[in-house]
Amino acid sequence: MKTLFLQAPSYDGFDGGAGSRYQAKREVRSFWYPTWLAQPAALIADSRVLDATADGLSVEQTLDIAQQYDLVVIHTSTPSFPTDALFAEDLKKRKPSLLIGMVGAKVAVDPHNSLTASDAIDFVGREEFDFTCKEVSEGKPFADIKGLSYRNADGSIEHNEARPILENMDELPFVAPIYKRDLTIKNYFNGYLKHPYISLYTGRGCRSKCTFCLWPQTVGGHRYRVRSVENVLEEVKWIRDNMPEVKEIMFDDDTFTDFKPRAEEIARGMGKLGVTWSCNAKANVPFATLKIMKENGLRLLLVGYESGDDQILLNVKKGLRTDIARRFAKDCRTLGIKVHGTFILGLPGETPETIQKTIEYAKEINPLTIQVSLAAPYPGTTLYKQAVESGWLEENKVINLVSKKGVQLAAIGYPDLSRDEMYHQLENFYKRFYFRPSKIWEILREMLTSWDMMKRRLREGVEFFRFLRAHEA
Repeated sequence: MKTLFLQAPSYDGFDGGAGSRYQAKREVRSFWYPTWLAQPAALIADSRVLDATADGLSVEQTLDIAQQYDLVVIHTSTPSFPTDALFAEDLKKRKPSLLIGMVGAKVAVDPHNSLTASDAIDFVGREEFDFTCKEVSEGKPFADIKGLSYRNADGSIEHNEARPILENMDELPFVAPIYKRDLTIKNYFNGYLKHPYISLYTGRGCRSKCTFCLWPQTVGGHRYRVRSVENVLEEVKWIRDNMPEVKEIMFDDDTFTDFKPRAEEIARGMGKLGVTWSCNAKANVPFATLKIMKENGLRLLLVGYESGDDQILLNVKKGLRTDIARRFAKDCRTLGIKVHGTFILGLPGETPETIQKTIEYAKEINPLTIQVSLAAPYPGTTLYKQAVESGWLEENKVINLVSKKGVQLAAIGYPDLSRDEMYHQLENFYKRFYFRPSKIWEILREMLTSWDMMKRRLREGVEFFRFLRAHEA
């Protein structure tokens, strides 16, 4: 079947793509690549990936394109599912013969309710859905496709046996050629990465057991399965030779540094290729490994610090202590490795005092840039189960993770910390971190390095102040 992999239109600036861990409109306009859609698209000849949100397409424009296909696979998320389902219904009205499926963490953990939510959704792909989508496109009978949940002609719902997770990750074709073929590279922007950048996975799964983390608990699992070093470097070489406009490659594995010898081997290969790169890391990487990575083109690490309170880190099974993270931050400064630090407000155990502690901690370790999120109990995560059991949420009730404009909301509150207070502590966190003379001077120095950086930071600054004003309101 002629197949379209679709990120449907959503809130303006909403980064809910098949690659975004927190589906929300961020402080500064940014988009992650829809890697989870590009991967199955690479398995299907003549398919197409359409990212309507990043491309700025309207609902009507997207409907016009989508109705040209026989099969449309929509990536969805908990925040975007209601609008994605409405889009599927509009598409079905235009072309009743169209086969429409959905993939993503939301439908993976709740396939039955997802299918009963709208008759326009014919099937959902659970688990790792790459080969599930391929078999659907080839016309294989639904009853014979593992990992598929679907609606029969009589309206009944069937759930096939689970699809085993992929063991040989080298079986998956490269995603970069799909990016080049289908996406507008300049539309993918992140405030802390060089522009334009590319993100891709060198493996799936994460050995850490963080209770709030989405992908390992819903799709990827906790066993880190990796592509061979040779396979990864071959794709990087393809990008270098075929996409010369790309200034940085981001390895978006949940924790790229989990297998340190492999990370070092890939780093040495990146050094030989002469490519600038960044990756996700846990704040426990030893100095020796950091040094090898830095000497071979590493520019930045994206690090989840989450909280400055050790009891909260223990509560969420982070597997990290603040003293270890402090040493790591010092090592990065010594080596000249830039860090983008991410923090979460509202994890179990949070109080007004622990929030202040985390703000002071962030100022102390002083990443180049930060992202502050509100604890999001996505269905399928331990945090969601804990929130229901503790009475912070009602099971199966609509979870308001984002506002009507796509901005993240505080979904859970505590006896000594209301949702409203937590929501407004987010803007306080940003102000106290960024509105320091030392940090302002740091940003100004960076802006003076080039005219492009000057323009970029000025644009981001305008967006950031607009975000703060809207958030305060």
